[in-house]
Amino acid sequence: MSNKKIWIISIGILLTAALITFIIFSTEPTAKKSGATKETAMLVDVTKVEYGQFRPTIVSTGTVRPVDDINLSPRVTGQVISLADGFEPGGNVKEGEVLLQIDPADYQNILMLRKSDLHQAIADLNIEEGRQDVAMLDYQLIGDTLAEEDLSLVLREPQLNAVKARVEAARAAVKQAELDLQRTTIRSPFDAHILSRNVNIGSQIAPGDDLGRLVGMDEYWVIVTVPVAKLRWLRFPDEENPKGSEVRIRNRSAWEDDEYRVGYLDRLIGSLEDQTRLARVLVSVPDPLGQEVDSIEVPQLMIGAFVEASVMGREIKDVIRLERNFVRNNETVWVMDDGKLRIRNIDIVMNDAMYAYIREGLEANDQIVTTNLSTVTDGAPLRVSEAGSTGSESRNVGSSAPTGTHTAGSTD
Repeated sequence: MSNKKIWIISIGILLTAALITFIIFSTEPTAKKSGATKETAMLVDVTKVEYGQFRPTIVSTGTVRPVDDINLSPRVTGQVISLADGFEPGGNVKEGEVLLQIDPADYQNILMLRKSDLHQAIADLNIEEGRQDVAMLDYQLIGDTLAEEDLSLVLREPQLNAVKARVEAARAAVKQAELDLQRTTIRSPFDAHILSRNVNIGSQIAPGDDLGRLVGMDEYWVIVTVPVAKLRWLRFPDEENPKGSEVRIRNRSAWEDDEYRVGYLDRLIGSLEDQTRLARVLVSVPDPLGQEVDSIEVPQLMIGAFVEASVMGREIKDVIRLERNFVRNNETVWVMDDGKLRIRNIDIVMNDAMYAYIREGLEANDQIVTTNLSTVTDGAPLRVSEAGSTGSESRNVGSSAPTGTHTAGSTD
């Protein structure tokens, strides 16, 4: 076959392929819109706001401390001959109860000697008073007049004063001996809980020795730290209110969830913590060990325990209370208004552990969007789910936002 025929056949094949390709593309079906695109409103849950007057609860932490705390020491030297049954770690004793007895024999003998010295001094005083009477009679018989200084010597007044001084010294020595004898019996200075005992029968003790540690049972303190900005919402005792704000004390690690002790704000400590720069306040907890006869069974506070304190704050009037979960970034709230999303700026008076207390930005009949939306825009259409009108629970909903939308994330 000649080259000319080969070229003709090749060109014919190419033209045929091009024609088939054109026919295929020209007859391809085209997609057509079956209807208009409709924007779907986001499904959300809503809740109504609470308007009125409320008492915020300021939750903080603190440490339990005793109000009365002493290290017991003797005031005389001697050997311990007896110990009270209650004088042991964990024991409770009443005010005036005997804790231990020091051997009193030496002090009894000293008291007898001091009394003997007193009797001798009194006898010497009586003798000297008799001599003064004799001197007065002699002076009267002479009938002479003497100068005042000479008369004092004649009537033996210096000797009488010296004997009177010895009598007073002897009486003081007797009182001191009586005190030392009394101090051989060591008693509890107040109703006390025994934390430690460092002495046993037979121990030789001296003034200044540490016999044990006692803490009072009538009252404990809880030293609580709070932000300085929240101090104005706390109520301390004054002339009109002898008790401060009520405080509920909980030990989350040791007590049941529903167990707590009630205390009251006592006073503000006038210094900040060095590290946290928080204010320190004292909370008074009466009967911390639950020892009162009419007390129901209550958990006991332990010295040094780390506890949670829920302080009832001052009443805030004419505000809206809203769960803090529903407050968004930059102090904004999502509100459903006529089926549309509105982003409201709010003025928060204060926050506590659960709620935000709002003065401006919301109305009493506003519906708050509680659903966490991934992206939002002011004016976006909304619809309420059938079970979401109360808005007690929030859920996450994602939506595509058009160009120029405002994006906000949910807050804890």
